[in-house]
Amino acid sequence: MLVLGAFCLLAVARAGAASRRPVRSLLAGAVCGVAGLAAVALLAPCTGVSLPLNAFTGFVAAVLGLPGVILLLLIPLI
Repeated sequence: MLVLGAFCLLAVARAGAASRRPVRSLLAGAVCGVAGLAAVALLAPCTGVSLPLNAFTGFVAAVLGLPGVILLLLIPLI
């Protein structure tokens, strides 16, 4: 699992560095990830799907963005 996380982090860093505005694109991805995590937390009573709000999920949402939140939702299925 750590190897997969390191690979995802490397892929995100490489994609961010390849863009014309790397800081802006990485911040936009982080904001989308945190917003997705907040949406999951707010909709948990209605949907029954929840994620624990802790440092790990916050880090994944901020670094990997919305795909990271989706990955966190899929981890219990694996």
